[in-house]
Amino acid sequence: MILSFCYLMTRALLRVLLPRTKFRAATEAELLVLRHELDILRRQVVRPKLNRRDRILLASASRVLPKTSWSTFLVTPRTILRWHRELVRRKWTDRDRAPGRPPTSPEVRKLVIRLARDNPRWGCMRIKGELKKLGVVVAVSTIRSILRTQAYRRLPGGAGPPGDSSSGPVALFEVS
Repeated sequence: MILSFCYLMTRALLRVLLPRTKFRAATEAELLVLRHELDILRRQVVRPKLNRRDRILLASASRVLPKTSWSTFLVTPRTILRWHRELVRRKWTDRDRAPGRPPTSPEVRKLVIRLARDNPRWGCMRIKGELKKLGVVVAVSTIRSILRTQAYRRLPGGAGPPGDSSSGPVALFEVS
């Protein structure tokens, strides 16, 4: 008897509070039922397991909804903001690669130095060509920087820096 009285009172209260048009009343009633079901589920589940898609959807929806509506989410606003920060951080960082070009392998460096030492009249272009025959592709600027870091200098017979038109196409180097 008390249960039927509560039912009748709740029904009358809903009729007064809900809008007059049938569509709006049905929509509001559906929303009210869904919110109540959500409250029931929150009481039963201690901590929901959310996957990445759930987090993306909730974080995206939080950017559309006003902050006053954030109480309808399963998680706190602080959690949603943390997810959003993680999403942005993951997009703009690449932890797998170091900045800049990859270094030249030590084997290639040793090979360039050996070719320059064994053939002092060869220039960077000739060394590049010989390396290419061996299947090693290296830029001329890389060969030049390897030789510079190994303290190679031009022999006295060549005038100007390597590649200078006065010294011809051959660049001469020796170990200091």
